Amino acid sequence: MAPEAVKFLLVDDLEANLFALEELLQREGLQIFKAKSGPEALELLLVHDFALALLDVQMEGMDGFELAELMRGTERTRATPIIFLTAVAHDERRHFRGYEAGAVDFLAKPISPQMLLSKTSVFFELARQRQELARQRDDLRDGAEKLSGALARLQAHADNSPLAVIELGPDFRIAEWSQGAERMLGWCRKDVLGRLIEEMPLIDAADRDTFAQMRAELAKGEPRAICAARLHRKDGSIIDCECYSSALTGRAGKVVSVSMQLLDVTERRRAEATQQLLIGELNHRVKNMLGTVQAIAAHTLHGAQDPAAFVTRFNGRLQALAQAHSVLSGRTWTGAMLRELIEAQLQLGTLDPARLRLAGPDLSLEPQQALILGLILHELTTNAHKYGALSTPQGQLELNWRRDGGTLRLRWRETGGPAVSAPSRNGFGTTLIEQSMRSEGGEAQATYAPDGMIWDISLPLPLLDGEQAPESASPPAPAAREAGRELAGMRILIVEDEPIIAMQMALVLEQAGAIIQGQAGSVRQALSLIEAGSPDAALLDGNLRGEEVSDVASALTERGVPFVFVSGYGRESLPRAFGSVPLLNKPFSTADLVAAAQRLLPALN
Repeated sequence: MAPEAVKFLLVDDLEANLFALEELLQREGLQIFKAKSGPEALELLLVHDFALALLDVQMEGMDGFELAELMRGTERTRATPIIFLTAVAHDERRHFRGYEAGAVDFLAKPISPQMLLSKTSVFFELARQRQELARQRDDLRDGAEKLSGALARLQAHADNSPLAVIELGPDFRIAEWSQGAERMLGWCRKDVLGRLIEEMPLIDAADRDTFAQMRAELAKGEPRAICAARLHRKDGSIIDCECYSSALTGRAGKVVSVSMQLLDVTERRRAEATQQLLIGELNHRVKNMLGTVQAIAAHTLHGAQDPAAFVTRFNGRLQALAQAHSVLSGRTWTGAMLRELIEAQLQLGTLDPARLRLAGPDLSLEPQQALILGLILHELTTNAHKYGALSTPQGQLELNWRRDGGTLRLRWRETGGPAVSAPSRNGFGTTLIEQSMRSEGGEAQATYAPDGMIWDISLPLPLLDGEQAPESASPPAPAAREAGRELAGMRILIVEDEPIIAMQMALVLEQAGAIIQGQAGSVRQALSLIEAGSPDAALLDGNLRGEEVSDVASALTERGVPFVFVSGYGRESLPRAFGSVPLLNKPFSTADLVAAAQRLLPALN
């Protein structure tokens, strides 16, 4: 942008003098205004800012001195430089009066062109410098306003940001502390300014080395550094943060300031942990379900006379399992009511409401108990159709239950059917009922009465307010089995919360010659069996109804009992202290199970 023209004012009552002065002073960047009288000059002075006024002393009407005095008496023109032009060069009184009126110099007529140009050039250059200074001043003011606006916007963004913005000096003392930092960490700005950040009870002890490493990187000239740390708030609570730091360095490469921006990721980390937990739990449940289906298929096939019978019985058991799942899903797997399980069997058409008498209160079951009772009801109903009361037109069923303290007492009674007698060997249904109840801490007892089959089932229920858990019964002594080839004589403890999977594992291991010392479906049962007598080896589920198995693993390790984890979870969900223990993933094959047991005690194989 071109600079503004410098303005001179020439005042003389003779046109010839004005013309001569204009011709002498003419130069690029100079704008000359002319006035023939004092009043005309005053009008121009009210409109323009002049860098210099050249006034003729002797003018008709208002002379130069009077005009100068008026200029000095007005705020607008008080600082305008004045050079008097006079034909009386040696009149001291006039000189005194001129200087008194504010003149900066006198030029005697006739005027020397060199003298005139020399003296006026000074004021031209001064005006140019003032213009440049004014321009620089305006630029600085504009820059300062823009900077102030930018800083204000930056501060507003920082204060409203979810980030905590902290500025540190070259000595890593706190220089700025945003409102976001106050909200996130609890300390007020006035309480922290000037403090070393390490002196504050802010950084968790476990993360101090990480923070020190980040500080060292910045001090060495790294432009930015990122780390994760746990920070303590003023109220003592702990949050997980990601810390993004950048260093501003001077010409010598030394740190001038450090900007730290903290992002609270506590909720994100909690969500990620929950997501991982849910994924692991889903994986566990799916694999457990596959293992259950695998075990049902194996046991059903073992007792089936032909493929058609296998398909019928296998489909029936899967439908019973699916119905129990549907009941639990309707309650988001928080549990199920006993009547709902019975109604599920009615919906499958396996029970005729006209031939079934029910009596009992509404009782809530835990998810695992609901799945097991759903399968048990299916087995009881199937056996009643094949061999019992429902195999004759006049047969009837009675199902009644009650709550006895913290125990469910359930009786299944068949009447009007053919005579029954104890079988020579237990089938899958009977084994399922008995072993699943034992795994739940309950009991199932069959009575082969003359008028029909009776099952008395007891099962611990979720405790109500004021109830106490019953004392655990002594674990049964392990029964010896005929030795096979692969695992001959090996005494094995099975810790598994899915009864059907536990049954399948026991069957496979027994067929391989192992002796099943016991089966446990909970941490308490497992610890009782270990205390009763140390087995040669153990198969340990990675999770027992939501309980961690670290205590069971520790008890086995203390007694020198080798074991293998059998789990639907991945390695990351198992106890970290036992990372070297082998893992057998569900579902597994018969060969994999036997091979895992063989590797535990190679000396006995």
